[in-house]
Amino acid sequence: QAQLVESGGGLVQTGDSLRLSCAVSRLTFSYYAFAWFRQTPGKGREFVALITRSGGTSDYADAVKGRFSISRDNDRRMTYLQMNNLEPEDTATYYCAAKRTILTAPLYRQEGEYEYWGQGTQVTVSA
Repeated sequence: QAQLVESGGGLVQTGDSLRLSCAVSRLTFSYYAFAWFRQTPGKGREFVALITRSGGTSDYADAVKGRFSISRDNDRRMTYLQMNNLEPEDTATYYCAAKRTILTAPLYRQEGEYEYWGQGTQVTVSA
């Protein structure tokens, strides 16, 4: 069974930066696209960012475009979410997700399309 483990969350102030990491094991890393979702209490998981299997394309939710950046390191089997200029509205539990894809796959923004999930890491942004 694949394992995804997020880290890097914490309590920060408005305008600060954080980098979330997702360590991936027990799957063929290069065959997978990765995404980050976030969730606040009482709401479903919200798409944040994705990166394709090749790493050549990324996509972002409008709310984070220009502030967040997703990346992947195939050698280290890691995916990252760099979050800059954080806002209180970014407060949530952030989840890493993986989906096996082909190289020409479309961009998957829906929670239900992802096969594997981490346990989440909490990000709290104070005003």
